[in-house]
Amino acid sequence: MAGKFDDKNRGSVWPNKKKRDGKQDPDFTGSLNVDGKEYWVSAWKKKPDAKEGAPSLSFSVKPKDSKSQEETRPAVPQEGRRASMKDALDDDIPFAAEFR
Repeated sequence: MAGKFDDKNRGSVWPNKKKRDGKQDPDFTGSLNVDGKEYWVSAWKKKPDAKEGAPSLSFSVKPKDSKSQEETRPAVPQEGRRASMKDALDDDIPFAAEFR
């Protein structure tokens, strides 16, 4: 009897069909599972090294869930910068023009 395939700690990439000429889009895209957490994977072909003589890949990995992405954002905006229009309008002045 065949059991369910365990894809924990596995991943794969495929050629990027949405790659644009002249842009730094990844050559390959895919997904990866590490300890039960899902990630997006991007990979770029690197030109062969003169010493090695063989091509290689460089990778970038980011979490699939949006909660993880928000946790990596700074909680407080940088000094002198506002995070959003709501923050820009949130000040101590009790009277302000109403926007519609």
